[in-house]
Amino acid sequence: MTASTRWVVLKFGGTSVSRRNRWDTIGRLAAKRAQEEGARVLVVVSALSGVTNELQAIANAGAGDIADAKVAALVARHREFCGELGLDADAVLGERLAALSALVADPRASERRLDWQAELLAQGELLSSTLGVAYLASQGVDIGWCDAREWLDAVALPNQSDWAGRLSVNCGHRTDPAFAARFSAHPTSIVLTQGFISRHADGGTAILGRGGSDTSAAYFGALLGAARVEIWTDVPGMFTANPREVPDARLLARLDYAEAQEIATTGAKVLHPRSIGPCRDAKVPMAILDTERPDLPGTRIDATAATVPGVKAISRRNGIVLVSMESVGMWQQVGFLADVFERFKRHGLSIDLIGSSETNVTVSLDPSENLVTTNVLSALSEDLAEVCRVKVIAPCAAITLVGRGMRSLLHKLSDVWATFGRERVHLISQSSNDLNLTFVVDEADAEGLLPTLHAELVRGGAMPVLDESVFGPAWRDVVHGRPDRATPWWVAHRDELLAKAAASTPRYVYHLPTVRERARSLLAGGIVDRGFYALKANAHPAILRALEAVGFGFECVSVAEVEHVRRTLPALDPSRILFTPSFAPRREYEAAFEAGVNVTLDNLEMLHRWPDVVRGREAWLRLDLGHGDGHHEKVKTGGAEAKFGLPIARFDAFMAEARALGLRITGLHAHLGSGIDDPAHWREVYGTLAALADSSEGIDTIDIGGGFPVPYTPDVRPFDLDAWREGVRAIKSAYPRCRLAIEPGRYLVAEAGALLLQVTQVVEKDGVRRIGLDAGMNALLRPAMYEAYHGIHNLTRDGDPSLDTFDVVGPICESGDVLGRHRRLPSATGEGDLVLIADAGAYGMAMANTYNLRPLPAEDILDD
Repeated sequence: MTASTRWVVLKFGGTSVSRRNRWDTIGRLAAKRAQEEGARVLVVVSALSGVTNELQAIANAGAGDIADAKVAALVARHREFCGELGLDADAVLGERLAALSALVADPRASERRLDWQAELLAQGELLSSTLGVAYLASQGVDIGWCDAREWLDAVALPNQSDWAGRLSVNCGHRTDPAFAARFSAHPTSIVLTQGFISRHADGGTAILGRGGSDTSAAYFGALLGAARVEIWTDVPGMFTANPREVPDARLLARLDYAEAQEIATTGAKVLHPRSIGPCRDAKVPMAILDTERPDLPGTRIDATAATVPGVKAISRRNGIVLVSMESVGMWQQVGFLADVFERFKRHGLSIDLIGSSETNVTVSLDPSENLVTTNVLSALSEDLAEVCRVKVIAPCAAITLVGRGMRSLLHKLSDVWATFGRERVHLISQSSNDLNLTFVVDEADAEGLLPTLHAELVRGGAMPVLDESVFGPAWRDVVHGRPDRATPWWVAHRDELLAKAAASTPRYVYHLPTVRERARSLLAGGIVDRGFYALKANAHPAILRALEAVGFGFECVSVAEVEHVRRTLPALDPSRILFTPSFAPRREYEAAFEAGVNVTLDNLEMLHRWPDVVRGREAWLRLDLGHGDGHHEKVKTGGAEAKFGLPIARFDAFMAEARALGLRITGLHAHLGSGIDDPAHWREVYGTLAALADSSEGIDTIDIGGGFPVPYTPDVRPFDLDAWREGVRAIKSAYPRCRLAIEPGRYLVAEAGALLLQVTQVVEKDGVRRIGLDAGMNALLRPAMYEAYHGIHNLTRDGDPSLDTFDVVGPICESGDVLGRHRRLPSATGEGDLVLIADAGAYGMAMANTYNLRPLPAEDILDD
């Protein structure tokens, strides 16, 4: 096909054709494609928004006053819209509106015959397309109109019900040069037609079913061998989850047909599942684009998308019906399933998911693909009762993870499994094509579950959102714009860092102004009464002195840490030190009490075994609230699996034992994990502890822990401190008697630290390029231990625009010695270049070691 006859197909849905400015956009986009690409343009449109629902209501009513009233309302709406477009309604839509009114008076209406319903439902697209052509032509667009029923032919499928054969049809779509040649005989450069409708074998109208306009565009694209099919809608593409439910959902910039098919089939509403097959068969690329924001790149679907293992999306389908069939007699019985499935076929029902055991088969029915009514289910159950015991479970929701290599990702789904472990799961199904994993739960339980699961997929690494070849911006960033991130301190200190690294590497450098700024931000607003810095994050003396000057005390988990603070700050009041050990020996508790610091206890057994240590003392009590939270399983410090804290159910017993020993509990403490990005977490902890304190005498301090997150990855928003303050302020005002304490560590120092390393070698192996550095997990353990992400930058070649993808590794004799995978760094990176590992101020030097007898990193301070 020559360039002048190559077609681009643009489809616009109901919201895109219901306002004048949207029609202006349609005309502008169509003309742009024609002019810039030298292509012919076919525009496929839906009915005005909500019209198909009204027509369906008329079809359900048949003849009568209700139908007449609804037709009158539709006529009035279309006439009014003609007026908004500056068109004469009688001249443009007179015949169409008359045809609509005549259908209600048609003798077939009282019987609600399927052929009559199809003609009725087709009127929405016929009206909108006729109106649209008239308006665009009035605006000077070179455009013509055609009836889709003259070009799309419904095909009969085996075992198809009468309903599906008229109201949910498929059409032939094999690429046909002769078809394209005939279609190209249209005289205008732009042609507009209808979605949703086609020609039945009897010459009447057939309907493609809900979402049929997408499929119509795909059929035309395949038949024409189009350059591209563009689906224009009210969102800028497919997302990793429904963005209206999960604001952090990421745009899927590039998908192959198979993944897009799974995402659409399992719940994504932006693209109808049937529309992908025709384009895949004809190798016609697809694009999903935003009518309101046409400059956004959207989602591209084609056969050239790179294969990237990982979960691409999580979706939910409501209204799922489960049919559970149980019979001891099915075990090793030949033909049992054939007998069962024949009964589903008899009732025209298509089965979606299947789960089986020796005595039970459970299947799901998707209402979007089946006519699932009470009568149908009742009749099905009666038939099935002849061969098994039947239980219908509804309404349910199917929550599906979609992505390539699902079996290889199971080890990264521990948080997801744990979340579903708290729900009543009726069915788990893993697809044979290794593209999806589905959990079916009660529909009520699925409410609010997707944001949690989406966050767990990202946090656990199962959803590789940092791969820019697949994942685009988050929905909230698309809508509101990405917030400005402050320029890292090390950018302005590049020359100084290069000079320091010349002395030796590996080397940590800490920027004290950043430490002070983070500390002041937490203490601002007068909400926090007592701040304790978690010393284990970074114990450098200069950092301790800087934090003490701002107003922070210190949280220590060993007597050695207590002694280090007292050596560094000999004048520090002991009350500004908090000792929070875990399974420490008796002598450390004795030493801490003698030093006069605040001591935290966390188990009842201690009171039984060491009564002489705690008798007559004051202490704080650390509680386990029954669950943990955080960016990785290994940093969750609450729940039955964690070693920290007294179970809240034993609080009363502990307090009774304490009173018997004269032990006064003056503070309550809970810390459930690290890297927690939900501001509501601390409000909930605060509220729980405050309620306990309010019922107990002598408690004057509530410590809600730390765990404030750091935006390690470039896509993460900085923690919303204002939202955090508002949440805890509400609790504090309700319980004014107690002081509020926090104990952050990472938040104060992570972004203040950078690790400087030198490139030793650059090696290619089986297509993977690796940059070797003079230290790895011995200097920074977090990537190996937590799969943590740190920014990696080549300071020597800063600003070099030519980039390549590398894994960044260290010299340690362990397969886990990897600091970063798939990082974009200068192509010319070579031996001797200085590499900076960003945000390494927390748990860097503190966890460094001499494994392989490699030396510990040096440390430097910057204070300007």
